[in-house]
Parts: sequence; C-alpha cells; structure tokens
Amino acid sequence: MAAALTLAACGGGDAVGDGSAPGGGTAGGSGGGSRLQTVLSRGQLICGVDGGIPGFSFVDESGTFSGLDVDVCRAVAAALFGDANAVEFRRLDSTERFTALSGGEVDMLSRNTTWTISRDTSVGLEFAPTTFFDGQGMMVRVDSGIASLEDFGGKAVCVETGTTTELNLTDQMRSLGVDFEPVVFQDADAAYAAYDEGRCEGMTSDKSQLVARRSTLPNPDEHTLLEVTMSKEPLGPVTVNNDSDWFDVVKWVTYGLIQAEEFGITSANIADFAGSEDPNIARFLGEEGTLGSDMDLPNDFMYQVISQVGNYGEIYETNLGSDSQFNLERGQNALWTEGGLMYAPPFR
Repeated sequence: MAAALTLAACGGGDAVGDGSAPGGGTAGGSGGGSRLQTVLSRGQLICGVDGGIPGFSFVDESGTFSGLDVDVCRAVAAALFGDANAVEFRRLDSTERFTALSGGEVDMLSRNTTWTISRDTSVGLEFAPTTFFDGQGMMVRVDSGIASLEDFGGKAVCVETGTTTELNLTDQMRSLGVDFEPVVFQDADAAYAAYDEGRCEGMTSDKSQLVARRSTLPNPDEHTLLEVTMSKEPLGPVTVNNDSDWFDVVKWVTYGLIQAEEFGITSANIADFAGSEDPNIARFLGEEGTLGSDMDLPNDFMYQVISQVGNYGEIYETNLGSDSQFNLERGQNALWTEGGLMYAPPFR
C-alpha cells in the first residue's frame, strides 16, 4: 500500500503562463523585487493548499489545517519568522492554483502538484524538492468485478479535470484500446461524491490521495485500489519562475527537513546537538557560517524549523505513517540511506 501511496497529488491544469514570468513581467514581489522581500515585509506566509486530503492537507470543522503539505508551509514560516504559525492557508482547486500563484494571491503552493516538464517550462513554475513520490491508481468497489483497467470497457471513471491524472488516464486507456467514459469534475470533493453515489465505476487519482479519501467514505472497506500504477507522480512545493531568492528559501528549507532526519536531529532531541563538534551539524544549526544570512534568513533558520515542525521523518510518520490512521510504509519516501529516494545536497 505504501507503493500505491507513493502519494497524492498530481493535480492540475497546465494552462497558465507563457514561458516567461507567470503573470507577465516580473515573477517576484510587487515592484519587480523578490517575493522573499514581499513576504518578509508582510510578516506572514500565504500558502496555497488543497485542504481536502487527509494526511496531506485537510481542514477540520474548527478550521485547523493539518497534513504533510501543511507542515511544509509551516516549516517555511518557521524559517522566515521563527514562528511556524505565521502562515495563512488558502484552499485552491486544481484549476485555480497556478493562476493564484502566478498572480501573487499566494506565495507558494504546497498542494499535491506533480512536477512535469511542461509545468517547469512553458507554465513558468519552479519545483522545490519532491516531498512525496507517488503514482496514479484506480479505486473501485470490491464487489464491482473489476480487476484491471481492461475491465473498464463501456464503464465510467470519475476524474478531476485540469490535472495530470486526467491526461494519464486518457493515455493509458488509449494505449490499452479501452473505450471508457470519463466523468470530469473541477472539484475533487464533487468527484469523490459522484463516485460514492455510483455515478462511475472507478475513481482515479494519485494512490496516496485515493487511500486518504477512501478513509472518508461511509464504508471504506467496500472499496479497494487496483494493482496498477499508471504514472510517476513526484509531488512537492512550487514557486514561480525567475525569482531565485524566494525559490532558494523554499528549496533549502525543504532539503533541510530531509537532512535533519539524516543527521538524526528531531524536534525532541535538537537541544542535545547544541555546541556539536561536528562542523556539518554546527553549520546546519547556524552555530557556524552564514548559510542563513546568505539567503536573508536567520542563521539558525533550520533550528527554528526542526524545533517547531520536526524533520521529514517526523512529519511523515505523524501525518501518513505509524502515528496516523493510514500507517503507510515509507517505501520510496524513505531516506536514500534506507533504500528510498529522499536525498539532500550538502549544507556547506
């Protein structure tokens, strides 16, 4: 299930931008400066999330946001302001997220967005390190008799429009010669509701999202994921092109979450690493060098991040792993030293 869950968020449209700076002209903050200075001056990060995917980004009835994607936003806020709560979350569906980012409504996306060449080039986005490696799957009812994609001839599949999911589904069915009926929705909530109502025999999305959403259905055990992976879905934070100062902050905070886990530094033991004789750890925590100030951040920015939010492993286990309702194995999302794909360049 961990592999299936290599998780969630391929999301959305590829039709924003012209290959120059998104939104036209400069890509940074107002007046042509970096978005970094805009955010610092505002005193708060504005982060675009989905808000409807348990384990990744989910808002409860009290308005509290939680999930892996949410914690990435909180990590960036902690690095910027020394306060992980200095962040405003904006819920964005797959068709509006890129417009909101390019137009400056949000500073970054941490919203199950798949890294593709077209988004990285013609759409004008910059992808920070992948925070979840996933793959597209298919959910069906256990009693449907459907065992493979070939069984969808003449049947309907619910899918969110403007996503890589929609494109991958079409490609897969075309290559298999399966004549199916796509039932598209702009909003993921509407798509899952339609599937639950029986308006389509299958629901397709990233496997992690399917696992998370299955848990919210009235009878989760009546649904299963097929043993099929239709795509590669590397998911992670996104900023706009042509603003390296801001992109560097988001990029290296994300890498820092991974590096902290490799160092064995957690929110619980970080104080024990104060005064470390290991120069790598001293630089990482800001006790030596100018790694933070070189990016217009406090030198102890990663100390603030880990002490308030935790390292990548802690974030994963809390939201998706052993400390969550999903109990998903790390799989590809384990550290490179443990056979996974999570790897950070040196902090030096």
